[in-house]
Amino acid sequence: MSSGHSSHANSRTGQVSADPPAWTSPVAWCTLVLVAMLGIGLDLWSKDWAFENVADRPVVLNRAEILADSDWRPPPHEGIEVLPFGLLDFDLVMNHGAVFGIGQDQRTVFIIFTITAVTLALVIFAVGTRARSHALHVGIALILAGGIGNLYDRILFGAVRDFLHMLPRWDLPFSMNWPNGSAGVFPWVFNVADMLLLLGMAIIVFMTGTRKDPVENEDSVPQKGDRILDSENKLGG
Repeated sequence: MSSGHSSHANSRTGQVSADPPAWTSPVAWCTLVLVAMLGIGLDLWSKDWAFENVADRPVVLNRAEILADSDWRPPPHEGIEVLPFGLLDFDLVMNHGAVFGIGQDQRTVFIIFTITAVTLALVIFAVGTRARSHALHVGIALILAGGIGNLYDRILFGAVRDFLHMLPRWDLPFSMNWPNGSAGVFPWVFNVADMLLLLGMAIIVFMTGTRKDPVENEDSVPQKGDRILDSENKLGG
């Protein structure tokens, strides 16, 4: 009887080892790399397109000039209305801060932080996720794409290219203002990389909150087969 219990335990061990760490899985690495490359490509292409086409003439960015003037901005332009009812405009901005312009004039800090975050994300992917955690891998890849896309801009141009402006003509009710004095409902201009970062974090938070460990569930609730085997083991000594 003990041999039957041993084979049941071995089958459990086989189930656990069937989902090894992600760093051992070619499929996991392919998912990470392909999604990250697609995200980076989409982000950089959209920025290039915007700075070529949104203003009356292509905007040429001079890195030395931008670094010398933290208030440098593209030439005045009307922008492009993308969605009706003032939902979305294309409007060119150079962001010297982080996501949505947070923390202006901290370029070196953000470069170091982004490199550290990218490294940490790769470590978490490799040893902190399993080979079959495909949704988590997509979330991590989106975070990598967003971070690398904005890092590229900070290194090459000295600031990040933004062009997406939501609700540009919508104001806060009751004459309210944000701490920076803006009365707009959403005064920040952002880019595709920012969207990828937020989407990736949302996926990771959702999957982490809903994930259940099947091994723990099996151990915590005795199965019918387990009870039969245990009874047989007791009877057989």
